[in-house]
Amino acid sequence: MENRGPVLHIVVVGFHHKKGCQVEFSYPPLKPAEGHDSQSLPEEWKYLPFLALPDGAHNYQEDTVFFHLPPRCGDRTTVYGVSCYRQIEAKALKVRQADITRETVQKSVCVLSQLPLYGLLQAKLQLITHAYFEEKDFSQISILKELYDHMNSSLGNTSLEGSQVYLGLSPRDLVLHFRHKVLILFKLILLEKKVLFYISPVNRLVGALMTVLSLFPGMIEHGLTDCSHYRPRKSISEDAGLQENTPHLDDSVSTADTSDTNLGMGKGGRKVAGDHSLEGQKGSVPFSPSEKTCNGAQSSNSAVQRLKVPSRASPASSESDWETIDPSILEESDPKGEHENTASEQAENLLSSESLPITVQPQANTGHAVLVPGLISGLEEDQYGMPLAIFTKGYLCLPYMALQQHHLLSDVTVRGFVAGATNILFRQQKHLSDAIVEIEDAHVQIHDPELRKILNPTTADLRFADYLVKHVTENRDDVFLDGTGWEGDNEKTLSDFGTLFVAAWKNTHNYRVWNSNKHPALAEVNSSHPFQGQYSVSDVKLRLSHSVQNSERGKKIGNVMVSTSRNVVQTGKAVGQSVGGAFTSAKSAVSSWFSTFTQSTQNLGD
Repeated sequence: MENRGPVLHIVVVGFHHKKGCQVEFSYPPLKPAEGHDSQSLPEEWKYLPFLALPDGAHNYQEDTVFFHLPPRCGDRTTVYGVSCYRQIEAKALKVRQADITRETVQKSVCVLSQLPLYGLLQAKLQLITHAYFEEKDFSQISILKELYDHMNSSLGNTSLEGSQVYLGLSPRDLVLHFRHKVLILFKLILLEKKVLFYISPVNRLVGALMTVLSLFPGMIEHGLTDCSHYRPRKSISEDAGLQENTPHLDDSVSTADTSDTNLGMGKGGRKVAGDHSLEGQKGSVPFSPSEKTCNGAQSSNSAVQRLKVPSRASPASSESDWETIDPSILEESDPKGEHENTASEQAENLLSSESLPITVQPQANTGHAVLVPGLISGLEEDQYGMPLAIFTKGYLCLPYMALQQHHLLSDVTVRGFVAGATNILFRQQKHLSDAIVEIEDAHVQIHDPELRKILNPTTADLRFADYLVKHVTENRDDVFLDGTGWEGDNEKTLSDFGTLFVAAWKNTHNYRVWNSNKHPALAEVNSSHPFQGQYSVSDVKLRLSHSVQNSERGKKIGNVMVSTSRNVVQTGKAVGQSVGGAFTSAKSAVSSWFSTFTQSTQNLGD
């Protein structure tokens, strides 16, 4: 069957009392050589059953999962999965199959798509899942085939630029819950750290995680196409050998700067980095019939041809292979000047025809430098260079992570991740992540003291966070920067954003890719912090409030005050009426003081 739309497969995953989670139905078949009811899985998608039917699902009547699957057949485009889970009592079924031996039946209906339309797919899928379960006969699969046809016909020409991409995501609720800590989450991801989100059920987990990502311009629409490239699990001996031979990414950071050079822009204001033939693309993704098969599966060829970045499959290949270097190195590589004219002509042709940045890919034992176009991300970017190339080159985005994928946290080929988990085993192994985000309590636990220092918000950051919280609390119009000042020198600008933080960001892959290309629209953007300015008494209050609520010492002080107030109450009851009048007055004064303190702290800082 030819695939003519964004939806690749409709899949039903069930829980078998002996076999565990397994695929029970797929349309079209995951392996066309086999039937719709085949339980065989492509090697790249062997975790599909555990992602679609999440761990601990039996504790809930229904749930929703967003997840990412690796691409197949060498294609580098992420497969976006949305799964709706439900359970029903076995006695309510009209047709009860012989292998149903438990009191409840647990199943998920799943959509595998080429478009990151999480909320839109969820809305459609929930209706069909409800209807499928209402049949009380899971052999009635016609409704699932109709769902496949309907989704492909209705989503075939869907644009990724509209608000429907963010359907179901609420940045306002995120800010109200995490308050100023939203800025910490943003910075953690910008620095490409290992960040683990934790909560149950899964719908709250994936909703919070994807909402954080939506704060990055263009990230959901165009920035996740390379976010799920990971290798199948290897043996311990293979992993050990690979670790010995793989250079550390931090050791291969290039320190050379490159002058900004413009990339060709399409008519729609976006470009695919490294793709010179793209014109007029406005975020609409066309789909063409399949032309290739891999393991019996179809590989859809999009009209937008994405430039493939060299993979990290070989230990000899590292991030430094694609670092932009100073053009003067071109001259040093040929001291006799034998190839000087050729190199100059090639550089001139590149600059004049396509206005592309010059980079040099090192060639061992040749003495020659080869010009290649760019530090490239392969992402479809706008005139500001957005989205940033964060989820590339082994930095994963896994909205929900199954326990079977736990090994990825320590995989040497994975340089970082933003992942969500509901199993407590993930949270307990703190050494495998840089930060754990406990969504229930809005608590961000950062293990490394140096990283906490880097992420410590500046005064300008605290002003921004305070303004943001007040903005969403009071439900103002979306005018964030009215009346803010823009004056300041470069050193002051760095200090406003945080000197340590800026230095750390400059060492990330996404910064080097972004900085190596010229983005013309940035000329209209002032580089100053929107909330810079002179210090005032309110800034001192903000800093005090932040310290009390986030430092260990501040938490201890708060706990002591709570404990003291509790002891006062208990002691008052013990002494009874003998000293009742005076002690009751003292107790009331302490309680009143503590209530006033906590309330003012909440209003000022959060």
